[in-house]
Amino acid sequence: MLVLDSFEYFAPTTVRQALALAEKYRGRSRFLAGGQSLLPMMKLGLASPNVLIDLNRIKGLEYIKEAGKWIRIGAMTRHNAIASSKVLAEKAPIMVEAANQIGDPQVRNMGTIGGSLAHADPAGDWGSVLIALRGLVQVTGRRGSKLVMIDKFFVNSFTPRLRSGELITEVRIPTPPRRSGGAYVKLERRAGDFAIAAAAVQLTLDNNDRIRSVGIGLTSLGPTNLRAVKAEKILTGQLPTAEVVEEAAKAAAAESKPVTDPLRGSQDYKRAMAAVLTKRAIMMAVSRARGGG
Repeated sequence: MLVLDSFEYFAPTTVRQALALAEKYRGRSRFLAGGQSLLPMMKLGLASPNVLIDLNRIKGLEYIKEAGKWIRIGAMTRHNAIASSKVLAEKAPIMVEAANQIGDPQVRNMGTIGGSLAHADPAGDWGSVLIALRGLVQVTGRRGSKLVMIDKFFVNSFTPRLRSGELITEVRIPTPPRRSGGAYVKLERRAGDFAIAAAAVQLTLDNNDRIRSVGIGLTSLGPTNLRAVKAEKILTGQLPTAEVVEEAAKAAAAESKPVTDPLRGSQDYKRAMAAVLTKRAIMMAVSRARGGG
């Protein structure tokens, strides 16, 4: 049986207290959000912090609200809260769709969007969805807060753009305009498993049915969640014909950087699935932008 190493535990009630503790125990502490990533890593001996700073008693970090042209989501908002959000169901339903595909009920009840992003797992779902939505991450440290574009947030596998003592306090997504649609399509070995591959697409059509803007994020297809830049360029300004969608899907597959995994398949298989899933997500997003649900 695996036994956790001993550690000190703190449960601050404010962000300021949490940051002060992180400063005091610099390099030896870890923040604990939902615990669905960190605790399993500790049990396996992959993480051994001397100090755990539990964020769950901090009030004011769990919310979903519209503010001007943005939808703002507190970092401690649980996946299930996103899955049941009326605001997101109306304004950005791709968030609801993705939340319902994360893990199992326990993970969705305990896991948080901020904790998931800070873990920076390339198999994480939120990174790709936020890439598609062109979201921002609010990072807070002792010197204040800053907004980081999601494209710049993931440095490498399990390496977010967070300095020692910094934490995520909010996620922001621009409210999609009318005639917008999104889709998150995920391939798993079984329900609740990490993705073999997945594609997130968010797009907006103009009045002539051309794609005015589009974002495409890829999951489990590289060292981080990836933006399919070439695929986006192929689609932008075009009518979403079968030929254009097929070309974009092939471009997304070519942009992916999968690795062979004995449990989830070879590079070639994953790349082929990238094309299939991207094509499916584009078609679903177009249908939804047209009002087809």
